[in-house]
Amino acid sequence: MITGIFYHPSFSRRSYLTQGSRLEHFPAALEPLLKHPHFRLYQSPPIDEDWILKVHSRELLDGVYQDRLCSTAWHSAGGVAQAAELIARDEIQNAFAFIGAGGHHSGRNFFGGYCCFNDVVIAMTILRQVHGIQRFAILDTDAHHGDGTRDLVRNDPDVLHVCLCYSSYESQDGTKVDVPAPGALSSFWSHGTPSPDSPSESAADRDRAYYETARAAFYERCIAFAPELLFWYFGFDTHRGDYGDLGLTRKAYLLIAHMMRDLAHRVCQGRLEVVLGGGSRSDIARRCIPPIIAVLGNMEWEDGRIQ
Repeated sequence: MITGIFYHPSFSRRSYLTQGSRLEHFPAALEPLLKHPHFRLYQSPPIDEDWILKVHSRELLDGVYQDRLCSTAWHSAGGVAQAAELIARDEIQNAFAFIGAGGHHSGRNFFGGYCCFNDVVIAMTILRQVHGIQRFAILDTDAHHGDGTRDLVRNDPDVLHVCLCYSSYESQDGTKVDVPAPGALSSFWSHGTPSPDSPSESAADRDRAYYETARAAFYERCIAFAPELLFWYFGFDTHRGDYGDLGLTRKAYLLIAHMMRDLAHRVCQGRLEVVLGGGSRSDIARRCIPPIIAVLGNMEWEDGRIQ
């Protein structure tokens, strides 16, 4: 089966997130993947306004129109939605969706934090109304709490929403969960600048602790919840040296990628969409994103090549 990659050229030119520089190496950095038949690149289309208004208020839409740094929001949400639809139609197995403007800080009536439209909730709305898929699980490992997503799904018992962030919370029905990420409170404003190469033993320990926290929070809950499709909201802002520095390296993300891929096969026939979240450094994006996409396609990435 195919792993779809969803991208639009504007994401590397005028993105809300650092106005484009973080994706300056893309899509060229994906060339080794795109030479393999397991991977296919799609150009993200703009989302239709009617779908936006099924999730957000007219006031929010008007505000996004007035924010010049939200210019990529339509293609960002459109790519996430198209990826979900192709997965639902079994045209692809799973997907990685690039974005120019984020989604998880966008609620019914508010947006900010580099986010404009809630791409994942819009995609779920389309899947429910067009494809009859009703039950979803979301793991959010961006450095910050997905407050917009929580606002939109708070009273939805058919969405399991688990965030690794800075608070501890579990709803009465167990479907809305916040888990403190290891080291989150002490590292949030550290803004360290060590090289992402050759992680030290302590970095390896942090990677393992973060992965094990994510697994403990999500894995068994997801199996019991039995979703029809999984979303992983992946932010590399948690990488050491980025703005949400938790001291992590690529290893933490690859461990979670393997977990999510295998979990999707266990609970929902492999249906998984990875949605890019926060992160600002282009060098970290280049190092971390292609290996994650390789995992989705049951490949491994080594020294700029797939194995």
